[in-house]
Amino acid sequence: MKLFQVRKGQFVFYKNELHKVYSVKPMFKKSVHLYRLKDMQQILTKASDITLYRPKHMDSFIFYGKRYTIDKDKRPEPGDYILIIKPAPDFLDHYSLNEIEKVDSVEDGNVVTTRDNGVKHSEYVVMVPGKNENSQDIAYYDKSLVSEAQLTEDESPKHLASDSLMKPAVGDIYIENVSRIKSMIVAMTDEEVIFGHGVRIHASELFDESKYALVYRAEEDL
Repeated sequence: MKLFQVRKGQFVFYKNELHKVYSVKPMFKKSVHLYRLKDMQQILTKASDITLYRPKHMDSFIFYGKRYTIDKDKRPEPGDYILIIKPAPDFLDHYSLNEIEKVDSVEDGNVVTTRDNGVKHSEYVVMVPGKNENSQDIAYYDKSLVSEAQLTEDESPKHLASDSLMKPAVGDIYIENVSRIKSMIVAMTDEEVIFGHGVRIHASELFDESKYALVYRAEEDL
């Protein structure tokens, strides 16, 4: 389905690969800002060049170098990632369509994420690591157009580290755009960053300009 009215959070295909809309700026010719889910590479394009996709149960895609399968029947556990497909945030919560957040705690199917968002069980599906044998691969619009070498590289987090300009690092300082809290990255795992005030987020969230803005990059002083 071609898009003529685009909104933040939609999953779309662009040049055969799955992307997510992170902002729309109608005043510009290339008004749609995307990032590619497999590596968070940012793209500027227009609505006529993208194809809408609505994620569903048993869809499988690559998120920041790792593959996940959507499972609407799985009960979440702390540490799981969820995809918010029907957002209905309360006044103090800050999330939108197709946000990916990590579960901190669970109560009766409702979760609190590591960003202190309370998400009701009707709003999300769980992202299960790996590929289910019954899943449908949506990482590509047409998988036959992708070489075997590219398929292997796309599912290797190691290739993300090769882009030093993109990769966050310990010592970087970011400001959270909603709370206006400014904090330094004090530790990292393969996929998460930990800020000095205790907040843990997936590294990909740092590339969403509606959530975080870079204030200081430690490597610039090296």
